[in-house]
Amino acid sequence: DHEGRVIRADYDSFSIMNVYMPSGTSGEVRQDFKMKWLEEFYDYAHQIAAEKTHLIIGGDFNIAHQEIDIHNPAGNKNNSGFLPEERAWVTKFLDSGFIDTFRYLNPDDQRYSWWTYRFNARKNNKGWRIDYLMVTRNMAGRLKRADLLNDVVHSDHCPVLLEID
Repeated sequence: DHEGRVIRADYDSFSIMNVYMPSGTSGEVRQDFKMKWLEEFYDYAHQIAAEKTHLIIGGDFNIAHQEIDIHNPAGNKNNSGFLPEERAWVTKFLDSGFIDTFRYLNPDDQRYSWWTYRFNARKNNKGWRIDYLMVTRNMAGRLKRADLLNDVVHSDHCPVLLEID
């Protein structure tokens, strides 16, 4: 896209991409752009997965998928990043052959990857899990560890980690 939101590297047996998905927090125009972008990315990711078989996608998705992924689901149900249509897109993406590696390996962990700079959110652990490492389903048996490095403070996000055998 013209905003440079995807970087991809191809290797013999896999492809890896980093994404910075749009935020819809600045109004309807950007929310509409976000939803259109998500649909185009869905098609693109499936095209690459078909060509390379093994695909790793990491980055800021700007969407908290489930209630466990956000500190205040009821209070954020009408906010971009937790809208029903955004969450439905993540479900559709996962159902189409991808794995959310952190949730797959840590099904009950309520941990976050992003905190607003306001209100001491990080100190009080009032965050959102919006940064993901996803892989094609055929890589499930190779997953060893997926983690959120919450103690690493370099921005309003923390690093996400994935170990693959």
